[in-house]
Amino acid sequence: MRKSAFTLLELIFVIVIMGILSKFGVEFLTQAYNNFIFSSVNNALQANGAAAVETIASRLQYRIKDSVIARESDFSFSALAGYTAGTAPILEWVGGDIDGLRGNSSTLPHWSGIIDLNPSSATTLVSPGTDTGALNTLISALSSSGSGINDAALYFVGSDSDINNYGWSGTALTDHNTSVMHPIRRSTVVGEENLFIPTRGDTGADNTFTDTNVYEYYQLAWSAYAVGISDYDATTKTGTLMLYYDYQPWKGERYNTNTTKSIKIMDNVSTFRFKAVGAIVKIQVCVNSDLVEDYSLCKEKTIF
Repeated sequence: MRKSAFTLLELIFVIVIMGILSKFGVEFLTQAYNNFIFSSVNNALQANGAAAVETIASRLQYRIKDSVIARESDFSFSALAGYTAGTAPILEWVGGDIDGLRGNSSTLPHWSGIIDLNPSSATTLVSPGTDTGALNTLISALSSSGSGINDAALYFVGSDSDINNYGWSGTALTDHNTSVMHPIRRSTVVGEENLFIPTRGDTGADNTFTDTNVYEYYQLAWSAYAVGISDYDATTKTGTLMLYYDYQPWKGERYNTNTTKSIKIMDNVSTFRFKAVGAIVKIQVCVNSDLVEDYSLCKEKTIF
């Protein structure tokens, strides 16, 4: 009987082919693995960057447009509309209370946006159709019981909007004639669901509004907002992008006080930039990867 087997030439061919496969096969698998890692990192950075800019935009879109400032590290500031240097680390603005304006599914908005004279007093302003009880409860819930309606202020639509008169300097506003934001308080009359506007922004009995320009429509605000990178690491060149809220510049408060609340938007952020084009605000957030060195991805958004 004859037994078949590989010839020496066939064995040589098999060895050569296996060598070729081992060389290029490993390179192919390595390349496929690297492509998978880069694809996963890129997708994660795309998602993280998009989430960061959307989080900022969700509040920034309801800003009082003339209130937006670029804040420097030394706490100096300038109106974003005239800011061109592009190096300020903090973006700040006063946010209109969109949650109170929406109300809820079964009732009207909690504040009407209309100012009128109190029928019983020609020197007192009220806001008819405003539910101060529901509004106070909502502000307290949104601020985790840190603020209420007596911490809020009004911005008269169409009034002078000098950036220096919002309270950004850290000094409480006391003069309605120069202030852009007008502190308010709830009526002390039982059962009266109206906003009263005190002369000096205090909670005293004096609620006249004499010798002050008053406009028919207003926006209500109970908080300013600030966004910036904190805990910056010089080694990784990244930090944590934070959103600060529940502070009132018209009361002399700043975003970095102990009472101010904050939430983390995103880790590993290398860049946060912003600029104004007319009334439009453009923001950019760049996020780094933990897995791939010196690799980052930037997302931009325009807020009208």
